Amino acid sequence: MIEAEFWDYEDEDEWADAVAGDIGFIIEQALDARGQALVAFPGGATPGPIFAKLAKAKLKWKNVTIIPTDDRLVAVNDPLSNVAGIAKVFIPLGARVLPIATENKDHKLAGNAADARLQELHWPPDLVWLGIGTDGHTASIFPGPDLDEALNGPKARRAVGVLPDPLPAEAPVPRVTLTRAAILSARTLTIAIKGAEKQKVLERAIADGPSSSVPIGRVLADYEQPIDIHWLTD
Repeated sequence: MIEAEFWDYEDEDEWADAVAGDIGFIIEQALDARGQALVAFPGGATPGPIFAKLAKAKLKWKNVTIIPTDDRLVAVNDPLSNVAGIAKVFIPLGARVLPIATENKDHKLAGNAADARLQELHWPPDLVWLGIGTDGHTASIFPGPDLDEALNGPKARRAVGVLPDPLPAEAPVPRVTLTRAAILSARTLTIAIKGAEKQKVLERAIADGPSSSVPIGRVLADYEQPIDIHWLTD
């Protein structure tokens, strides 16, 4: 059974402070223990307020490597690029921000290249920070022909290319994503969401576990550590 605790917030500033505080603490612990930290951050609009708070943390950012949990196969200066938003905030602080995607029409080849790049990193990640969509996807693990590979591929595989079906209207492009195995290898998982609809989807997915009809439930089903879920009510 998934062990999860929901932390509810009505104020966005309080929510962002809490999530940034937790992430900063995880990074600081990793730096103290190993002298370096590897974290995976989501893209999109939701993390923005948290990024702003986290950027104020007095951490040894030069020893922190940040990867996106997933990215779209677009140019790094494209508005759809997840890594671009992460880099804009954290590179000026001295962090190493590692892209995992390039503009590529062949999502399978892009997934292979992303996996090869991630194989060069110290592993496992100290933190994987996930969001979810109202359809229950997480990172870029969507329903579609590549879902099984993302969920049930070899445990050594860290990234795959995916072509969601149907393509999301807001970003109708192929992607690369961390695999379920890579996500579950993390020392810590954190989830940050906004809105009642996502909260209902996530609660149902957690209750259903491995039999869940949505990706987030199946991704989390075998995770053996407690998960903190920070929910901004609206």
